Amino acid sequence: MTKRKGKPVSFDAMVKFFMHNYNIPTKRDIDGLNDRLDRLEKLIKAMAPRSQRSAAKNHDAPPANATETVLELIRRSKNGIGIANVREQTGYDDKKLRNIIFRLNKIEKIMRVSRGIYKAVE
Repeated sequence: MTKRKGKPVSFDAMVKFFMHNYNIPTKRDIDGLNDRLDRLEKLIKAMAPRSQRSAAKNHDAPPANATETVLELIRRSKNGIGIANVREQTGYDDKKLRNIIFRLNKIEKIMRVSRGIYKAVE
């Protein structure tokens, strides 16, 4: 039996074959990704000052999340506010309100006046 001789395969061709089959990025791929990241960073830096200015102008903006909404209601009441009143005004369910009140009490933004009545810490 004679051995069949095929075309000799160069080392470079073999490396390219493995890189292609195993999805290994090349230097060109990495450079392209870095260029795209640089462009995105420039866009973000260009847009950031505008968003800060617009937020600074709008002082009467509504609270951004549920915790801020509840805290704002508690701050508005001088003698404290009950959980039932907060539930009526916000429409949040009991579980959500208990979690918010617990977190606000833990970080000492509010204090408990009596059972179910909370007041903002000044």
